[in-house]
Amino acid sequence: MTFPFSRKKQPDVQVSPKKAALGFLFELVQVFAISLAIIIPVRYFLVQPFYVKGASMEPNFFDHEYLVIDELSYRFHTPERGQVVVLRYPNDEKQYFIKRVIGLPGETVEISGGQVKIYNNAHPNGDLLDEKMYLDQDTGTTRTVTLKSDEYFVMGDNRGASLDSRYFGPVKKDLIIGRVWLRGWPLDRWKVFTTPNYQL
Repeated sequence: MTFPFSRKKQPDVQVSPKKAALGFLFELVQVFAISLAIIIPVRYFLVQPFYVKGASMEPNFFDHEYLVIDELSYRFHTPERGQVVVLRYPNDEKQYFIKRVIGLPGETVEISGGQVKIYNNAHPNGDLLDEKMYLDQDTGTTRTVTLKSDEYFVMGDNRGASLDSRYFGPVKKDLIIGRVWLRGWPLDRWKVFTTPNYQL
């Protein structure tokens, strides 16, 4: 009886362990470079993470909450009233504050008797700002400020414990980093933020 000749099938190409290791290392470097090319622009030009520090925005934002900031939108349009923004502190630009936009460029903001009144072209005699949707306390101060063409008036939601435009004055547009887009932590307070709809 004869048997057909057979042999163990060999791979078409054999790669030495050293070359295999170098190939794996090269692929790893490629993946890392591509990841950086994607992540860095997103991290520095589109969105950026921030932690809330302090109580100036309570009860809407609490200490150590993790927020994602939209840095892209303000490259195409200006901040809107009611948006919560992250900005550089005018007196020390190394510090970052989280505040709510109250007054827009060219407007006059009048704070009196626990209420905010806005004077602009549409309301030359002033109109009260209804902040009940996010505020449960009065402003606790009296102030009137007319904003320049590149200035915004910002305030914390916790009006009794907020260092804001009532004390350090208006904020220029170039100091505003971006708007608060979502809260990622804690998970039970996860939320995507929209702009309040004022009847103003």
